[in-house]
Amino acid sequence: MAVAELELDAADGTGARIRTSPGGPPLGPRDGEEQRIFALVRLRGRPVGTVVGRVGAGDDPASVLAEQAADEIGVPDALERPPAGEVPRATVVVATRERPAQLARALDSLLAQDHPDFETVVVDNAPVTGATRDLVTSAYAGRGVRYVREPVPGLAVAHNRGLLAAEAGIVAFTDDDVIADPHWLSALTRPFGEDPALACATGLILPARLSTPAQILLESHGGFAKGFAARRYDPAHPPADEPLFPFTAGRFGSGANMAFRAGALKAVGGFDPATGTGTAAKGGDDLYAFVRLLAEGHPLHYTPDAIVWHHHRERWEDLCGQAYGYGAGLTACLTALLVRRPALLPSLLARLPRGLAHALTMTAPRAIDAAGGGVPGAHGAYTYPWPRHLSRLERRGLLYGPLGYARARFAVRAARPGETR
Repeated sequence: MAVAELELDAADGTGARIRTSPGGPPLGPRDGEEQRIFALVRLRGRPVGTVVGRVGAGDDPASVLAEQAADEIGVPDALERPPAGEVPRATVVVATRERPAQLARALDSLLAQDHPDFETVVVDNAPVTGATRDLVTSAYAGRGVRYVREPVPGLAVAHNRGLLAAEAGIVAFTDDDVIADPHWLSALTRPFGEDPALACATGLILPARLSTPAQILLESHGGFAKGFAARRYDPAHPPADEPLFPFTAGRFGSGANMAFRAGALKAVGGFDPATGTGTAAKGGDDLYAFVRLLAEGHPLHYTPDAIVWHHHRERWEDLCGQAYGYGAGLTACLTALLVRRPALLPSLLARLPRGLAHALTMTAPRAIDAAGGGVPGAHGAYTYPWPRHLSRLERRGLLYGPLGYARARFAVRAARPGETR
């Protein structure tokens, strides 16, 4: 399945226009066969939704998908433009481990940002070779990219190292397997300039490629996207449609596209170092930070205008590990919250029955349609396909999470005494 961007109303007056996604394969049917295309739909640059269409040989992809977008999305005639105010200075932190080729692709996209004042910090996490250091200090020397080494393994530990190294008051985090839209950093940091109370912002994550069954299935399962409407989550005014708020952390965003006010994140101790990829907890570092800040009374803002294109794992075995990690990371996050802020226990217990029901719904197996395996883009609907094997793995992960967190705490304490306090 090809991945593309469909602009419905180009600024130059040419109307609908389509192009392949950053890092994706070229568009066009092969051998006269029709091509399935997953397209981000934009209106004068603003994202409004996604469509999946079939384009035959000789068809104009832009026209076919534009007509489908009008039917399925109900594209508005106009969109409110984002404010043209200044964006605050920022530091972008990219944690990485032994993936210099992917890192170079991500850094190139960061250097193309339209943000007027930012730096990039690469955190080399528990390196076994000098490949990352050599890349950053040679190819990116003098280009606003700094190299930092963190010997203790774990994504949260690496992110905390980047937080300490950051020189700006706003710190954005992304992964080494993404390509950032040129407007990503400006869109992600602008809300901090508009709202002095804001502590966290997250953005839209879309697939860069859908070339394997595992990638298509993950995106059909909801992927990482959180919708196309901006939303502000304020603890002073809990959302009526989120009865588990603030413990449904996965609704707020993901670690590949998030930013924080540095002072607020440092005030709660940063990320829990016993969470995240690279630890026994398997994940949950981003979820922990979101809920911890909300629990302290800080608002969180989601904006679909801040877009990164994520390279999903290609192999089935990687998807299996990811499903297990989803479950483990969620309960590891909740365990970390109770360990570090026990006052949250009554609130969590009050939501426990609904939370268990939500977890069962979220991880339930769902049949794959006979036409060929799911339609990406139905984010948050819980109607997507999810094979029974992956459902079992996710639920096993839910049971394992607290144990994984305990193991990770012991490991971090042994590597760096005092770090888990």
